Amino acid sequence: MLQVENLSKTYGDEIKYEALKKLNLTVNDSEFIGIMGPSGSGKSTFLNLLATIDQPTDGHILLNGRDPNQLNQEEIAKFRRRELGFVFQSFNLMPTLTVEENIVLPLTLDGEKISVMKHQLNRLSERLGITDLLKKRIAEISGGQAQRVAVARAMIHQPQLLLADEPTGNLDTKSSKDVMRLLQQLNENEKATILMVTHDPLAASYCKRIVFIKDGQLVDEIRNNGNQKIFYDEVMMKLAEIEGANSEF
Repeated sequence: MLQVENLSKTYGDEIKYEALKKLNLTVNDSEFIGIMGPSGSGKSTFLNLLATIDQPTDGHILLNGRDPNQLNQEEIAKFRRRELGFVFQSFNLMPTLTVEENIVLPLTLDGEKISVMKHQLNRLSERLGITDLLKKRIAEISGGQAQRVAVARAMIHQPQLLLADEPTGNLDTKSSKDVMRLLQQLNENEKATILMVTHDPLAASYCKRIVFIKDGQLVDEIRNNGNQKIFYDEVMMKLAEIEGANSEF
């Protein structure tokens, strides 16, 4: 579904900095993948390239065989709006709009029929447990509820790929667990394909696979065998290994 081939990103002219170095990754339909690594490892750069916010220096990103970087600006905007869904740490919701208006915004921008918007809204809000919030303003709901709304907005147009950037970063432990269970349910029940950047091992333990990036390169990966506690411990051990916490001084 997603094929990343020799992806590289270099910043600067006189003084060059390689943020990503020939990174390769294959993502199949309905996978739930976490992206982890030390600060400055290239995680955010990778996500920005997948999101078409930035362009690679070299290599290719193919989503169902299409390379968005071969499109013009208008086509890229349409591609981003229709093929991708985004969930951010800061929610990025419109405070002047109601919950309902925020959720259907991608469909509104695409000029979708009112009947289609209502059908999708009702289906998603019921599944995500936010039906009673639809008429409220963003300032009237909690952070955990706001992130549920953000997830609903990201999924309203049934994107090919959902990109999540530290989705639990601004949430307390209970809200974090609620949001991660929600993403897990979307992956399992809606067959959503999800890539999530996170530094939180607990959030990562809800994923099916974790890929680790260090110094711009994919250095390792682990898979969830179905036991979340064991997988959490494996994530912790792998992070310590990659970040050098197990090294002798």
